[in-house]
Amino acid sequence: MSVCLPDVLPQEDVIDYVQRLSGGFDARLYQQVLGAANAFKEGDEAIGVAAADETSRRNARTLLSRTQLDDLHAHPPFEDRLYVFNLEAWDAARWKRVADWTLGQLKAFLLTAPEAQVHDVLGGLPSDVIACVVKLMDDAELKTVGGRIFHPLPGSHVGAKGYLGARLQPNSPTDHPEDICWQVLNGWSFAVGDVVLGTNPVSSDVASVAAVESALHDVLVTFGLQEVLPHCVLAHIDVQAQVEAMRPGTTGIWFQSLGGNEAANRTFDVTLEKMVAHAASRTGKWGLYFETGQGADATNGHHHGTDMLIHESRKYGFARALKRRVALAQAGAGRDAAPWVHVNDVAGFIGPEVFRTREQLVRCCLEDIVMGKLHGLTLGLDVCSTLHMDVTLDDLGWCQEQLAEAGPAYMMSLPTRNDPMLSYLTTSFQDHVRLRERYGLKVDDRMWAFFQRLGVIDADARPTKHFGDPAHVYVHFRRAKGDTRPEAELRAEAEVKMAEVRARGVPLAVGHGEAPWTLEPALEREVRGLYDDGKVGLWSELSDAAVESIPRAAWLKTRSLDRRDYILHPPSGESLDEASGAKVRALRDQHAGRYDAQVVISDGLDPRSLMDEGHLAPFLARLRSELEATGWRVAPEVLVVKHGRVRAGYQVGQLLFGAEGDPRPCALVHVIGERPGSGHHAFSAYLTAPDADTWAKPGAVDHDRTRLIAGISDTSVRPEDAAVELARILAETRTSTAPVVSGVA
Repeated sequence: MSVCLPDVLPQEDVIDYVQRLSGGFDARLYQQVLGAANAFKEGDEAIGVAAADETSRRNARTLLSRTQLDDLHAHPPFEDRLYVFNLEAWDAARWKRVADWTLGQLKAFLLTAPEAQVHDVLGGLPSDVIACVVKLMDDAELKTVGGRIFHPLPGSHVGAKGYLGARLQPNSPTDHPEDICWQVLNGWSFAVGDVVLGTNPVSSDVASVAAVESALHDVLVTFGLQEVLPHCVLAHIDVQAQVEAMRPGTTGIWFQSLGGNEAANRTFDVTLEKMVAHAASRTGKWGLYFETGQGADATNGHHHGTDMLIHESRKYGFARALKRRVALAQAGAGRDAAPWVHVNDVAGFIGPEVFRTREQLVRCCLEDIVMGKLHGLTLGLDVCSTLHMDVTLDDLGWCQEQLAEAGPAYMMSLPTRNDPMLSYLTTSFQDHVRLRERYGLKVDDRMWAFFQRLGVIDADARPTKHFGDPAHVYVHFRRAKGDTRPEAELRAEAEVKMAEVRARGVPLAVGHGEAPWTLEPALEREVRGLYDDGKVGLWSELSDAAVESIPRAAWLKTRSLDRRDYILHPPSGESLDEASGAKVRALRDQHAGRYDAQVVISDGLDPRSLMDEGHLAPFLARLRSELEATGWRVAPEVLVVKHGRVRAGYQVGQLLFGAEGDPRPCALVHVIGERPGSGHHAFSAYLTAPDADTWAKPGAVDHDRTRLIAGISDTSVRPEDAAVELARILAETRTSTAPVVSGVA
């Protein structure tokens, strides 16, 4: 349902309009008018707050522009404890200077006032006001505001005017430390990577995360950079804390994804108390690193009837309040209060249910840049796209150029635009080189001096003959470790190691095309081939023959009408249709409590991952034997869900296992085809094993109780190895009553 605002009265503001139509204050209508002022995105449409047409959008913005800031602040679209907590970093004295302004006045002030005056009021702007003023700006105005406000990280030029940093994202489909370290050396060969070395792990197992943390830490220590930039393994913050306790000093900045309300944060296994405690522990140089993105709250079912912009702004309010807590912790430890806290806006990672086009991607990023900066935050961008959005590899370059004008602190950086583990499109090393050249942007001075010492950049800031040569950086790495072997021998060793990395499905960018910012032609063809292959996988269907080859397979269906409905409207794939629900209930009666483990398979976004030879069959065979060896009683049927998503599995678990008062653990293993695009045709296994009493409670089982093993294929995490690891994790649940830490995005 869309929001129609056919007309507004002269001088009428939002509050007047709502009262005129409702005869009083109507909270739902108020939420709809606020949402109707947004630029169109599918995520707002899905929850019924998008404008029906341009006239309605224009009228909603007119109402907002006339509304006093104090009236907006007095009418939050929803309240929870997170909303209250965020206000502790809000400067009420500065607020008094602007409280009687209208949003239209605030917009004009942000666009035209001297920058020092703008900075002077920022701490007094509440998150909802920030979201609403952004709604009034067109893209050009957002670029203008973004280009006037900067918050560099302490003691650096990260986030300063004229600088564009890079988070090196050295992801590996197998968490192989050499894959990760070689991508760091690769980035540095292009003079890219000055903000953080941040790896997304396949496994959130503490030992695995610790191994990656140690590998990244070793690279920094070897080059003497541990005080220049931090590293981070983007596991759940609890896991990072465990690693630090186990190996003190080996973790850098700590990461956590944030939601815009308490319920959304619970999906990430995050509470206010937990985050406050972690912030209080960050007394050293490196603080906290947050990731956000429009749409996560709504797609996880926690939108509270409120549009995506307001939720996103409240995430920045949460980050601002936690940044204040880190500063207090540093001061309490006798250090200068200089919190190294920044936010990465991951726009486009969720998919077409949030927005679909390159223009929407730019709009979303521009909104988030400005909202982050108005909160006083250092904000970077993951200008990314999943393959089921209508954004091409070439579109991404256009998007990056639009956004560079708004002054983001940093962007992602990978050897190519295709992430080998996450299977999505983002920013390559070469993109950074191009943007720096086009807009005259710099990287942090300390790292630039390091790149000059490496010899990849000369004294005149131009590429040398070693530019784009990771083997050259490897020689420096070995020399820093005291290796005195001849350079030729070290380079030969580098070539062998680089070949091993590539064989594991991780590309390395060596050299370049006609200009330093163009990809080497053979690698360019490879990346485009993966993109084309991903599009094929996206529209594939799980065949009847493949299902018939699974022993004791039983078909189920979700409410998705077809493949297109499943891809574009994910909620349709989160629940079973009536006939399938009845089939599962009948199966429960047949089982009569004899089994406490169930395997479920869903086609996911690349059904080929389940049909490729050597993928599903060895996984299922080994899984059953391993689970039974550790005491699980596995149901003989394998339930195959057509057009199924993760939450469809939770419904199966509730129907099969739910029993009030029953304390025995019951395990659901849900196998789903991953996003296409990496070339691995990989699937994931989602592991959920609460007790039967918890399964019985509607909504009690969600992503916060689920663990993920990703990247399973014959070319990444081998199916047999994944089955063994899965059984080991589930065996632990028999001796622990704590929820399993989430790995679900």
